[in-house]
Amino acid sequence: MRGPPGGFVSMARRVDRQQAQPPALRVAMVSTPFVAVPPPRYGGTELVVAELVDGLLERGVQVTLFATGDSTGGYRSRCAVRSRFEHAAWPPSDALELEHCAYALQALIAKAGSFDLVHAHCASLLPFASMLGMPMVYTLHHHFRADLARLYQAHPEVTYVSISRRQLQLSGPFPRSAIIHHGIDPARYRLGTPRKDTVAFLGRLSQVKGPHIAVDVARRAGLKLRVGGRAHEQDRDYFRTEVSWRLRQDHVEYLGELSHEPKVALLSTARALLFPIDWEEPFGLVAIEAMLCGCPVVAFGRGAIPEIVEEGVTGFVARDPEHMAQLLHGPAAPERFDRQRCRERAEQRFSTERMTDDYLAAYRLALRSSTTLEERAELPPA
Repeated sequence: MRGPPGGFVSMARRVDRQQAQPPALRVAMVSTPFVAVPPPRYGGTELVVAELVDGLLERGVQVTLFATGDSTGGYRSRCAVRSRFEHAAWPPSDALELEHCAYALQALIAKAGSFDLVHAHCASLLPFASMLGMPMVYTLHHHFRADLARLYQAHPEVTYVSISRRQLQLSGPFPRSAIIHHGIDPARYRLGTPRKDTVAFLGRLSQVKGPHIAVDVARRAGLKLRVGGRAHEQDRDYFRTEVSWRLRQDHVEYLGELSHEPKVALLSTARALLFPIDWEEPFGLVAIEAMLCGCPVVAFGRGAIPEIVEEGVTGFVARDPEHMAQLLHGPAAPERFDRQRCRERAEQRFSTERMTDDYLAAYRLALRSSTTLEERAELPPA
């Protein structure tokens, strides 16, 4: 039996509504040519790009990633990948980035109408924003540079995303902008049982990151220090004069550059993460990785640290090395610090889901600059 006529009317209305829905948003995500997405080891920008790709794909956004040929997309999902370089083009250089962006630009122009929005993570693409015929969102992943600040001011048509309030203070203001803290998937991190005699340092072995200070603080506190990371080319002189001999001290264990699982093992079992930075850190990705492992971050209050670290909940801000050592035996001590509460707060503030929500809002802001594209593209609900 056909059933009641009303059933056919309801079915027709459902089909009409489905046909009337605009297609999903199509995003061209231009990462760097220096590290694969997701990164096998080091790669802060590329880690964030991979997390965002996962978040967008799970919201039904179509993503095409311009990255190295050994990239796959997100940690949980794959997407279309376009590449100029088959493998990571290391060490980083302006020339390599420009070649990568020229390839992306040519592809975007050739595929005009195939994308609604470009999300760039390379500054070399900015001078060509007006040529693309679609809105551009650009995320600042770096510390303040006067040359880049001038470039940003020359392209007010771009929607700029700062990764901290402090970064915006130094590099802005922008006519159209947002502040979006990084987010990562809490499921990839875990709580562990802390070693009461051991603290951690994780990151690039650069003077601005302060690994030599971390070694000295751990010695002052009478604790062991496990160090993960490596020096980049520009850090070789500093590493030779200030770090290499410190890594041979009895209380130090040098682990080298770490992939994800050894990194989680380090952070989940450390008494605390030492973060003695000596620069205007734009964000501090390793800090939120530590928080998601329940590991308190004991840091100097430069850059974005005051807005990332919640005093007494996810970490502590130290005045100097002596104060940092005191905190390790005070409120950051395992018997006094609530690691479960730390992780829960990090999940609330620094998840991929929250970051994806924020970027979709930034995309809406950018799309409002183009009525035609805004009418064509459908973004998932906020």
